[in-house]
Amino acid sequence: MTAKDVLTSEQIKANLKVMPAWRYGLGALRTVLKCDSSASALALFSTVGALAQEANHHPDIDWRYDTLFITLTSHDVGSVVSARDAALARSISAEAENVGATPRPDLLRTVEIAIDTDNEEVIAETWRAALGYKKQNDGSLTDPFGRGPAIWFQRTTTPNPNRFHLDVTVPFSESAPILDALEETGAGLDHDAAPRFVVATDSQGNRLCICTEEGRDVDGSPEASA
Repeated sequence: MTAKDVLTSEQIKANLKVMPAWRYGLGALRTVLKCDSSASALALFSTVGALAQEANHHPDIDWRYDTLFITLTSHDVGSVVSARDAALARSISAEAENVGATPRPDLLRTVEIAIDTDNEEVIAETWRAALGYKKQNDGSLTDPFGRGPAIWFQRTTTPNPNRFHLDVTVPFSESAPILDALEETGAGLDHDAAPRFVVATDSQGNRLCICTEEGRDVDGSPEASA
């Protein structure tokens, strides 16, 4: 398959309008499907596997008791969304509806670890070797099996005293309740870069960012956040 298969931002948005169970984030289509039992979740998992084999295009699926977390991206064209992802997403949704699975996009979270540094080249290999990760074209590090959070290096000449922070990517449509909940905990919120990200700082000065797909490139590449 060639890069002609890759969907633009507008094409992704058009597909999402007819796929209400799915959200876009970090170069992938994502959904969460909650079933009425562990057995039915496993049966749906098997059905999705058969669909994937038929399409010769395979999603990442995390089975957690009665819930499936599903991610679709096309690694062969740069880990971005292709027409194959949209087609398989529609097939999965149809099967999920047939068995009464409930979409729960509000449960979607994708965590990345950001490290402030004025020279990522001198530290990146240490983290790659320790974690067994792969270095991406943008310099970030990712788990080849998709189990651990990605790590990316935020280039800055003035690293924060607390050099680590988490980037938590959520669908923009689900972000408001999360930000409200953070505010209720007493966290300080910096909305200067919203809706792309909002910087939250807890009462002891530790930071995290609530990030959304709004304002990011279609490839989902990390952007400076805090």
